[in-house]
Amino acid sequence: MRKNFLGLAFAIAMPVLANAQSSVTLYGVVDVGVVYTNNVKTASGGSARWAMLSGNESGSRWGMLGTEDLGGGNKAIFRLENGFNVNDGTLAQQGREFGRQAYVGVTNSHFGTLTAGRQYAAIQDFVQPLDLASPLTSFATHPFDNDGLVNSFRIDNSVKYATPLFSGFQAEAMYGFSNSTGFANNRAYSVGAGYARGPLTLGAGYVHANMPSVSLGTGGALTSAPLPGTGMDQWGAAASYALGPVTLGLLYTGSIFTDSPTAITAPGGTVRFQNYEGSVRYQITPALVFAAGEAYTSVRQAGISGHYLETSMGVDYFLSKRTDVYLNGFFEKASSNLGANITFAGGPSSGRTQIVAVTGIRHRF
Repeated sequence: MRKNFLGLAFAIAMPVLANAQSSVTLYGVVDVGVVYTNNVKTASGGSARWAMLSGNESGSRWGMLGTEDLGGGNKAIFRLENGFNVNDGTLAQQGREFGRQAYVGVTNSHFGTLTAGRQYAAIQDFVQPLDLASPLTSFATHPFDNDGLVNSFRIDNSVKYATPLFSGFQAEAMYGFSNSTGFANNRAYSVGAGYARGPLTLGAGYVHANMPSVSLGTGGALTSAPLPGTGMDQWGAAASYALGPVTLGLLYTGSIFTDSPTAITAPGGTVRFQNYEGSVRYQITPALVFAAGEAYTSVRQAGISGHYLETSMGVDYFLSKRTDVYLNGFFEKASSNLGANITFAGGPSSGRTQIVAVTGIRHRF
């Protein structure tokens, strides 16, 4: 009797087990290189800097991506993505276990995807892939990463909805909770859309954040930001078009940091940036890629203005589908009232110009 009961229970459970198919994918990137920076400002003037840095072409990471079939076209999904420093094995993103991304949600091919956790804003989802820093290293980013395209922040406590793909078009909206009694204190929201069809790719996004103080460690939507202040607004649009092995790109982004105490061109006050970029990517052979671009950034604070002009170029050679080596160079010239400062390269220049060169190896798994 007991055997018959167990057999009946197993037979009833079989359809459920068959429908609830699940998978977990382990993936990652390990990237490390040597960086040379000239004119790094010191107490006695400018000095060259040689450094070994992790995550030049891509942030070093490992992650887990999981799905479970719930039936009826619905799937449960999750992603846990850790960032780390190859040089010493320490955690990145302020020491978080899964600081790059951590979310769970549901998806349906007809109704879209709803997720909750620590996630990217729309400007990072739709504009960042078209930025020059994507085929090159993070040193090609715009000054101070003022538009967030190199992921100097994520949105915590966030709920994101993304539509399904409609003939190449997709849109999304996100809200990040402050998790405090002051509902608007350190909250964030973001909207954006993208389109990809044939050789043409378009992307646009906007993000707004209320930042309660210079210190963002409050458990709200943001715990880091490119610059401090009481508020942050970022927006942008980009396009790329492929002509055989050549891909041309145009990008515009802007940002405002309200009541920022950081002195860029003046001692404090609201800082406004505008970034303009043109780029080209050439697939010379299946294994060799060349990329180059020019970016112009204007900045204004307390009625005083200045600008940065940065030239970027580099080559990427694939030893296999998963392993490549790269060599990139950057030159930045700033207006006389600013001084050059290639972001993440080791420090501001002692003058108006700065040069950075980086070579390294990247492996994906």
